[in-house]
Amino acid sequence: MSILTRLNFDICTKISRLLPGQPCLLCAAPNQISILCNACHAALPYLDHARCPVCALPTLNGAVCGHCLQHPPYFKHTLAVFAYAFPLDKLILALKYGERLHLAKLLVDKLAQSVSTRPDCIIPMPLHPERLRERGFNQSLQLSRHLAQRLDIPVLPFACQRIRNTPSQSSLPWKERSKNMRKAFSCLTDVQGKHVAIMDDVMTTGATVNELALEIMNAGASEVSAWVVARTLPHTGNQTYL
Repeated sequence: MSILTRLNFDICTKISRLLPGQPCLLCAAPNQISILCNACHAALPYLDHARCPVCALPTLNGAVCGHCLQHPPYFKHTLAVFAYAFPLDKLILALKYGERLHLAKLLVDKLAQSVSTRPDCIIPMPLHPERLRERGFNQSLQLSRHLAQRLDIPVLPFACQRIRNTPSQSSLPWKERSKNMRKAFSCLTDVQGKHVAIMDDVMTTGATVNELALEIMNAGASEVSAWVVARTLPHTGNQTYL
């Protein structure tokens, strides 16, 4: 490092220490490095246990779960970094409903570090036009753009459309969610022979991702992966989640 560069670095460092720190978004502690302090970063609910490589639910030794063996979904792999639990759930809700768009970069940084197999393209989970007008943006597209920039993978924002304005999945019993999503999407883009990653914020039952994956496979894709920031984990051992 040259003397001039070192001098500039020292000056910038001293100025940053003099400026008031940006409060951590979660605990409000002064913080000058990120929107979260180090303690809150460490407290995020990382998925660090063995899980099914297909649906990302916990399994012994990371084996494919029984449900995915008996009823394989149309996506072959799920990449998820966090459990959908406090305080990560508050960050996702702030992005979706609080218009905190700057959170998209934070949420996908760890996901980008976990990618081992690069797909040919990323398709964000589409919103119905009416829902898009209400919200003003598609959070999955925001996540996709930041991830694509990190990984240098093209995003196809208009490859798929949501053609039915379905009720919110969170408002329905789990067993009704697959039925709710049937024929909800169309994919008119040529993805022949491509490995496609679907980007979404949260996977709960997997019904939404699975229905979109079906349409993408019907459009000629060779493989579909599901990339999500967070995975909802089971609370009981006798619940069907996909």
